Amino acid sequence: MSLGNYGIASAQADDLVHELPPVQVEGGGRPQGKTPPASRRAAKPVAADNRILVYPAASPEPASSGVATGVKGPQNMASALTVSGDQLNARPFTRPGEALEAVPGLIVTQHSGEGKANQYFLRGYNLDHGTDLAIYVDDVPVNMRTHAHGQGYADLNWLIPETIGAMDVRKGPYFADEGDFASVGSVRIGLIDRVEKGLAQVTVGSFGYRRLLGMDSAKVGDGALLVAGELGTYNGPWTNPDDVRKLNALVRYSQGTATDGVSITSMAYANRWNSTDQVPQRAITSGLLDRFGSEDPTDGGNTNRFALSGRIAQSDDLGSWKANAYVVKSQLDLFNNFTYYLSDPVLGDQFHQHDDRLMAGANISRTLNGLFAGLPMQTTFGLQSRYDAVDLALTNTFQRSILSNVRSDKVAEGSVGIYAENTVRWTDWLRTTVGWRGDYYAADVTSLFNPSNSGRVDAALGSPKFRMVLGPFNQTELFLGAGYGMHSNDARGATTIEDPSDPATKLSPSPLLVRTRGAEVGVRSRIVPGLDTSLSLFILDQDSEILFSGDAGDTEATRASRRYGFEWTNHYRPRPWIDIDADLAMTRARFRGYDGDQAAVYASIAGFPETQIGNALGNYIPNAPAMIASAGITLGERTGWFGSARWRYIGSSPLTEDNAFRSQPTSIVNARLGYRAENGWRLQFDVLNLFNARANQIAYAYGSLLKTDTLYNLCAAKAAPAAVCANGVMDYVLHPMEPLAIRVTMAGSF
Repeated sequence: MSLGNYGIASAQADDLVHELPPVQVEGGGRPQGKTPPASRRAAKPVAADNRILVYPAASPEPASSGVATGVKGPQNMASALTVSGDQLNARPFTRPGEALEAVPGLIVTQHSGEGKANQYFLRGYNLDHGTDLAIYVDDVPVNMRTHAHGQGYADLNWLIPETIGAMDVRKGPYFADEGDFASVGSVRIGLIDRVEKGLAQVTVGSFGYRRLLGMDSAKVGDGALLVAGELGTYNGPWTNPDDVRKLNALVRYSQGTATDGVSITSMAYANRWNSTDQVPQRAITSGLLDRFGSEDPTDGGNTNRFALSGRIAQSDDLGSWKANAYVVKSQLDLFNNFTYYLSDPVLGDQFHQHDDRLMAGANISRTLNGLFAGLPMQTTFGLQSRYDAVDLALTNTFQRSILSNVRSDKVAEGSVGIYAENTVRWTDWLRTTVGWRGDYYAADVTSLFNPSNSGRVDAALGSPKFRMVLGPFNQTELFLGAGYGMHSNDARGATTIEDPSDPATKLSPSPLLVRTRGAEVGVRSRIVPGLDTSLSLFILDQDSEILFSGDAGDTEATRASRRYGFEWTNHYRPRPWIDIDADLAMTRARFRGYDGDQAAVYASIAGFPETQIGNALGNYIPNAPAMIASAGITLGERTGWFGSARWRYIGSSPLTEDNAFRSQPTSIVNARLGYRAENGWRLQFDVLNLFNARANQIAYAYGSLLKTDTLYNLCAAKAAPAAVCANGVMDYVLHPMEPLAIRVTMAGSF
């Protein structure tokens, strides 16, 4: 493993100091003379750096390289890192989104079918489907704002893992070029531009898993044309098969280098599936449902995504500039039933969420290298813009047939962000970065069924940023970061003043933009030969939390919150063919302030313990994990035998604000064994959930009703208070983890 991937963020790897004299830490921490600017060094892919192994352990075939849109190197924070695509693909994982688990402290899971966005957990956050974790692929934002299913919805099922060139990771609101959804962190995935050899791959596995992958590139003019395609099916262990049918395609033309090049990328994706959503624990323990059964077998969905993007970058004597633009057309239809018979005791509570979106945007930045009082300095200015035109609908359904309309909206939402960042190297051991970001958002909401919920809303926030790096001292650097950030809320929530289901009920609009604040101090060291280790202490405040709402299947804005904790990350490479990593993250997460609405709810359901439990006042944040840990080992070289084993753990977390319900900890091990021949052929065996852990992908606790509940009959006879019947029976609601599964891959290069 290279220093540039997991080790010390030396100036040679730091993209903020193109012209600044680098500090070479491997030679004992003293300057070794001026290195040519990064803009002149970027003509070679990162694997050409003489400190980086060209072929990481157990890297997939064929070897690939990406130059025209390579992601940035490690940033100057202890928690930042860059992971290569080879390292990502050396890990056994169940679904594409789990590639992100290479981010220390990040857990990726699923509570529904395989076409729906994953659930993300990081730094004590249940990020739901992407809120407060900004994800980009090839500089195109993945998070969807004002989305039918949840704010920040980030679906990565269209990502082909083998096309990942590298993944750049940042955490915290300390970076001026990071805006919406990036308060907890950001993940920027860069794509490869070409492959050295074509790839044909087939995978078969348990529970009807089938995958075909083909990828090849060719020289076209002065550039390279890359083509990749994927077909996939999967049923899962569910009583009602998922029946996933997925199609993916990518065509990409690139030319030049990371700082003097251009790329154009097109993508197409379509998927349809059934889903076994989370089910109440009482239905499993009573024998009403099998552990892998479904309360509503008609749940599921379909989605598609078509994207076109381009990027250009150039360097000159003054510095460099880059720009990109994109347009994405996507559609999603989801059918879910999370509360069963709580709202409709006859036909059930299935609902349909529809999102039809056109998203377009463009970004440009200019970096200038210069001097300040004789000291090396670099200044970057940038402009970012985005526009979403969205058709949204929420309907009540029965077996995917519409029963009634709840709301239908047309939303036009645009934003402009400007930023500036200045880095000065004051001495060989001190550099500082000061930045500022301004964001302006405006949205027009047209509510087709209730004009009172229509309106125009806008908001603006300014966010100062600061970072400082001290060192290296004996191959060790100290880091400090602090700054303000923000996240946007659903534009409909900012204009809604009447409950769509009951216009007589008045509502208070949510703010369109929400302030966040954070700080972090860290240390990163390589004192021990072969070991890169870092420790970060962080705190993050939010003026408003966004949480999953089980009864609505959506997210809602709640109280302010505070989280603080630490992350300890270790990467050890004792031999070229042995790669070991271990990470630990601990967080304390609590709401702040008094929740008067919850106090009123608790009082209104007194006398019914099965309803009242879990609804008492409290400051615990539901689904905020206090502990996340992972460890893994990867063995192997360019050819011959290779293998990998990975363990990941997510600790118990509160599921209700009063901590009356808590999830069980989850521990799982995945493993891989394979052989790679000199002619490029590869045979690979993946074992998922190696020890067949009987655990849950995710757990919630909220109120619902089943026809077998005593309360169901009381409510049907109107023998219980309306507030009690509206809440239902509080219970654990679970989505089980898939049992042990085997997948066999045969791949050939040509």
